[in-house]
Amino acid sequence: MNRLTRLLSTATALAAWLLLAPAAQAADAPAACPATLQHTFPRLQDEKPQSLCQYSGKVVLVVNTASFCGFTGQYKGLEELYARYKDKGLVVLGFPSNDFAQEKGSNKEIADFCENTFGVKFPMFAKSSVKGPEASPLYQQLAQLSGTAPRWNFHKYLLGRDGKLVDNYSSLTGPDNKGLVRAIEQQLALPTPR
Repeated sequence: MNRLTRLLSTATALAAWLLLAPAAQAADAPAACPATLQHTFPRLQDEKPQSLCQYSGKVVLVVNTASFCGFTGQYKGLEELYARYKDKGLVVLGFPSNDFAQEKGSNKEIADFCENTFGVKFPMFAKSSVKGPEASPLYQQLAQLSGTAPRWNFHKYLLGRDGKLVDNYSSLTGPDNKGLVRAIEQQLALPTPR
């Protein structure tokens, strides 16, 4: 009887461990994808669908871009910002848009321009709308959360590691702006949500 009792006790402990192990692993996994990142966009270079959930736990700078704008030079600063902080958890997400009549090219032409002219390596997505009733669901959500839709190209939305909107910045705020950089550094200093 002792042997049978020990065997049953071992089997019960093993069954409990098998049931609880996934819960323990889930506790170590990053938090679920926040609502602001629950969107999918085609990648600019090849139009393959990309879930923004892959950026959960990162500090995210969302920027609407254009190739023929007075602010187009901000691509260089955005790439420098991305290169400087990407290993600490920052990602810059570029969303080309022709809403202000300054992005006429195809997705391939936009990708070539960004890479060849500014060496852009941060993630870029296919051309989409960022304002008004035609705005993508992401931009509708960001406008609602901030109370501000982009008024021009290179408007920026900063999301914390938890996916919550931290602030938004007009086109006049360059990527090297001290306030923007300070806000990014503050968010990067926070722990990744679990």
